[in-house]
Amino acid sequence: DHETLTAILSPLIAEREAMKSSELMLEIGGILRSFKFIFRGTGYDEKLVREVEGLEASGSIFICTLCDATRLEASQNLVFHSITRSHSENLQRYETWRANPYHESVDELRD
Repeated sequence: DHETLTAILSPLIAEREAMKSSELMLEIGGILRSFKFIFRGTGYDEKLVREVEGLEASGSIFICTLCDATRLEASQNLVFHSITRSHSENLQRYETWRANPYHESVDELRD
């Protein structure tokens, strides 16, 4: 029922909302630096399961939808991880994924 679903999903939705605007504090060369990350709603909603369970649950090997780093690569090198796509590029990829013009299978779309 709706109440049970709300009770289960509320913490996940709250965490997702908090992640949309995140701040990272790092000490670099003895100076405390603040980095602010603002995520817009273009790519992280590519698949419904990602809304509820995250990128890993969708079967993807990637850590986010704005970069090409896999979870393994990111775990080995957290310092040089970077965003490699703009939101407009991500939107274009999303539209291609949604339309599926090449009639790819579910497994191919996950990659």
